[in-house]
Amino acid sequence: MHQFSNQWALVTGSSSGIGWGVAQTLAKHKINLILQGLEAEDQLKDKIENLKKQTGVKIQYHSLDFSNSELFQKFLSELPEHAILINNAGLQFVSPVQDFPIEKWELLLKLHLTIPFQLIQNFLKQKLQSGRIINISSVHGLVASVNKSAYVSAKHGLIGLSKTVALETAGTGVTCNSICPGWVKTPLVENQILDRSKKENISFEQASIKLLEEKQPSKTFTEVSDIAELVLFLCSPAGKNITGASMTLDGGWTSQ
Repeated sequence: MHQFSNQWALVTGSSSGIGWGVAQTLAKHKINLILQGLEAEDQLKDKIENLKKQTGVKIQYHSLDFSNSELFQKFLSELPEHAILINNAGLQFVSPVQDFPIEKWELLLKLHLTIPFQLIQNFLKQKLQSGRIINISSVHGLVASVNKSAYVSAKHGLIGLSKTVALETAGTGVTCNSICPGWVKTPLVENQILDRSKKENISFEQASIKLLEEKQPSKTFTEVSDIAELVLFLCSPAGKNITGASMTLDGGWTSQ
């Protein structure tokens, strides 16, 4: 990781879940952080200060809703140079296609595809001699599930974008890859489990088991730390010739 120590990484959607796990791991390897989330800065002050003390890195946090185009453009214009970009921010909305609200469709495509595109575009304008772009896609970038048309479409698009960027940057020292987790127990997934437990009048634990049994043959959740370690590997010298790849951590989901 020496090639990126003391440089900056931008990790979107990093106030909790996968993004925060990735941020912690990068910080332990002396990479300075630009973090973004919806939470107010004072809500995260203690854990950010603790991470600074533990690792000695510099950390910027931006409380910012990327759906606000004006604020997002301001954020882009003020970004410091960074050698690592982790596109992770997103959300979920579930509905059959015939009832899917167009405003939700447009929001999910914007957050999962258009915003990453703009961040990648901004990243590439830096003309770095070496750099890493890592897009947190999903198994839903490779296969579909019912009632998730916008999420599935955006995540498929993100993988396509990653492959295109990989071809355009081949040989430059910049790589671009997608990570495709299956079920990870993040706040986003926990909300889905909670909704299911209420709908089916079963316990949270029972709903968790049913969720896993339907899709993930290992019947275990992928850990946030697993994803963070894969990010770290892709950022290491061993990842210098891995580009355009879509790497799954899905307990066998996409092998079926």
